[in-house]
Amino acid sequence: MPSRRELIQLTDDEIRDYLATEKTLVIVSNGRDGYPHAMPMWFWVDGDGCLYCSTFGKSQKVMNWRRDPKATLLVESGEEYAKLKGVLIYATTEIIDDPEQVVDTMVDVNVGDRELSAEEYAKLREEVAPRANKRVLLKFTPERYVTWDHAKLGGRY
Repeated sequence: MPSRRELIQLTDDEIRDYLATEKTLVIVSNGRDGYPHAMPMWFWVDGDGCLYCSTFGKSQKVMNWRRDPKATLLVESGEEYAKLKGVLIYATTEIIDDPEQVVDTMVDVNVGDRELSAEEYAKLREEVAPRANKRVLLKFTPERYVTWDHAKLGGRY
């Protein structure tokens, strides 16, 4: 008989689908003083499963990841214990400072699942571009997942 831990784990497809529907990612870097530095950020996932956020290039989290690329990421949901669901990701961080990539990803994060016409996409790109000059991309490459979906237990504990 499988353990409770095994029963609530998400499959690879469930992880992909869950990350595609959520918007906020809690990103955690290792601060220079030894304390974790946690921040909520909007994110985007590419076809390879890498997660991206954009942030100011001089922010504390960027300085932390320049020192140590290890990251812990959390996406979670559920208002009741029986409905808790989440994905904890251990990842390696890459800092990308190419301005065109920053603009493209900022647009992708803002668009999400919405369908935009070419004109709407171009307009959004124009709006985002001036904000991108001081920003970088954080690219998180997952190494390991810890997942849970308490709804899989059907209210039985």
